[in-house]
Amino acid sequence: MAAAARGWPVVPARPDGKVPILTDWDHTATTNRAQIIAWWAAAPYNIALSCRRAGLVVIDLDPAHGTPPPEQWARRGAQHGRDVLRLLAHDLGEPDPTDTYTVLTPSGGEHRYFHAPHHLELHNTAGTLGWRIDTRAHGGSIIAAGSTRRLEGRTRLYRPVQPIQPVAVLPLWLATALTPPPAPAPAIGLTPALGNAHAYVAAAVRGETATVHNAQVGTRARTLFVSAIKLGQLVGAGCLHRTDAITALLTAAAGHEGVDGWTRAESLHHIKNGLARGVREPRVISTPCSPKPRQQSNSQPRRPTR
Repeated sequence: MAAAARGWPVVPARPDGKVPILTDWDHTATTNRAQIIAWWAAAPYNIALSCRRAGLVVIDLDPAHGTPPPEQWARRGAQHGRDVLRLLAHDLGEPDPTDTYTVLTPSGGEHRYFHAPHHLELHNTAGTLGWRIDTRAHGGSIIAAGSTRRLEGRTRLYRPVQPIQPVAVLPLWLATALTPPPAPAPAIGLTPALGNAHAYVAAAVRGETATVHNAQVGTRARTLFVSAIKLGQLVGAGCLHRTDAITALLTAAAGHEGVDGWTRAESLHHIKNGLARGVREPRVISTPCSPKPRQQSNSQPRRPTR
């Protein structure tokens, strides 16, 4: 109830375990009081949070558990994920991100909660930040305070660090470190019907499709519209076929389909609107994109006149 009161959708996890009991847990998690009462009346379930639905990124810091740290951390005295995080922050001239809601785990670890950036879709990671550091975000769940684990014959509790602090915004340096590099855009082939379209046009198509392919949730509509305008300007200049432009942009946007309800029809809508605007404002290019029509030779016979 405390988690739900914070606006964090919850779902039952196995008693003393970490795995949600429902297959579609990410969409089934809820803050509805009646549903929560019904679930937990059935068994002493643990409490799992949907990080995506709660808008959270949780940094999971684990102790060594007998695993020696890599040399780069061992020589700096790191024995726990929290030591590595502190050293990472220090190396960037940033404060150790401790001022946020934190839960101590039964195994001696820490879960530090942060508000996820609105403009980024961060996903789960394992070791991306450093030794003994994992993260839970989009697509992940975290076991919340009040849950239990059975370790070494004893029941141990997930408990919040006192005094309880508000959840902080994920520091920019952490958001940057957790942002995956842009994936390569799908290869786009231009049809031979483009005639003598030069490298400039091909580079423009590659650039705009890469931009669309790597657009973040919340920016996709605007990104697709602007990219369609730019390619539409090449269509208007006679340098690019409209069909090629549509195919290239639709292919680039295909990876977004199904993410937060995005559809192919939505992609096509923004592409057509952007192309229509771009065609009305054709780009001026110094090198002609298509050969000029031949002029009639003066040597050709003229029609006889009466």
